[in-house]
Amino acid sequence: MRARCNDSTYPILLKNEIYILIMLAVAYLAFFLFPKKLPTSITILFLVWGFASSTLFDFTIGGGLLDYYKVNDSNKYELFDLISYFLFAPFSYFFIYFYERFKISRKTFILYVLGWCCVGLLMERVSGFMGLTHYQHGYSIKYSVVVFLVVQTCTALYYELVKKKEPVYK
Repeated sequence: MRARCNDSTYPILLKNEIYILIMLAVAYLAFFLFPKKLPTSITILFLVWGFASSTLFDFTIGGGLLDYYKVNDSNKYELFDLISYFLFAPFSYFFIYFYERFKISRKTFILYVLGWCCVGLLMERVSGFMGLTHYQHGYSIKYSVVVFLVVQTCTALYYELVKKKEPVYK
């Protein structure tokens, strides 16, 4: 949602919208600058996976069915809500990128998922501070721990399944 200047009808960006644009620039800049280690098909798959999983959870526990938090300024979906979902795409890619880079095995799987859960919680805190996420109806960050653990575990297990059918490194 945009605020209006007192002396003009031109909209100005709010803190949360500026945060989204900066995070998008940083995330996609990193995506394009990192060496390409994964095949294009896997890259595209997990970019879409990140976008889809974030959208699924926002439309169910977020502003959708359960309405436990709102994204940005209101419970109504707006352009910057859609744009914010594109933040999850590169994070999903980096989850898989570092999964391969660090050669995650059965022994390191749990620590890896817990580490990314901490990254997710940190990003959620920052996003809350920047006005991107607003909890309501009793929701708290402790519920996000479960969401992150489920999503990241499913992502890694799905990647293991895909990896069995397609070579990983270029």
